Amino acid sequence: MRRTAFAALCLAAAATVGLTGCLPGEGKADSKPKGPFAGLTGGEIANRAVKATTGAKSLRIKGDVPDEEDGGTIQIDMALNKKGECAGTMSLGGQGKADLIKTGDTLYMKYDEAFLRAQDEGSSKEETDGVVELLADKWTKMSATGSDAKDLASFCDLDTVLSGAEDVNSDATRGKTTTVEGTPAIVLNEKDGKDRYTLYVATEGKPYLVKVISKSAKDPGTLTFTDYNKPVPAKAPRGKVMDLDKLGG
Repeated sequence: MRRTAFAALCLAAAATVGLTGCLPGEGKADSKPKGPFAGLTGGEIANRAVKATTGAKSLRIKGDVPDEEDGGTIQIDMALNKKGECAGTMSLGGQGKADLIKTGDTLYMKYDEAFLRAQDEGSSKEETDGVVELLADKWTKMSATGSDAKDLASFCDLDTVLSGAEDVNSDATRGKTTTVEGTPAIVLNEKDGKDRYTLYVATEGKPYLVKVISKSAKDPGTLTFTDYNKPVPAKAPRGKVMDLDKLGG
């Protein structure tokens, strides 16, 4: 399995969430803005959004981020928390699906046939068929601290994913109000050279980030953020689970 793609997922997601922390400049005063966040500049709203988001104990991230290894796209739908637990699914380039759970020091994964075949390119048909027969649609486990799992396991730690979203000094401009999957939100627009970013911040309750769109040539993608502070369903699978650490040893 390719570990570099998983590492890229973690870094790209963290960079996207923390994008406002990378942008220079002070928020410029809008002309007496009314409605949600009345009197606040776009930069001030972005500052509040990042503070609220990084303060969350858990959340769910869904969307797509770039796969730096082959230029493709990684699709994710993952709930994670600051205890290092996670549960969800991922797909690389839309080729199959992998289920993932991390609880304690153990990482559990289940791959479908399409995912395994896509990740086993370059191997002989016999080798690929053997991998599919061994692993397809079966739960596996391995130590989350082992070399084969540590990159992916780090993505399950919400503190790691949000580590770039600190010390924000944003020059975002206010946009219209809208809704994102039923959540009322205000649109903020950021720019960094030729790169453009659109942030959606909840206007009711805490000012959480609810969506980020990156039009960066290097890190394009769209992520939505939901289920703030809700329990992560990270429970070990029932039934037979294949121990890959023992298999490899």
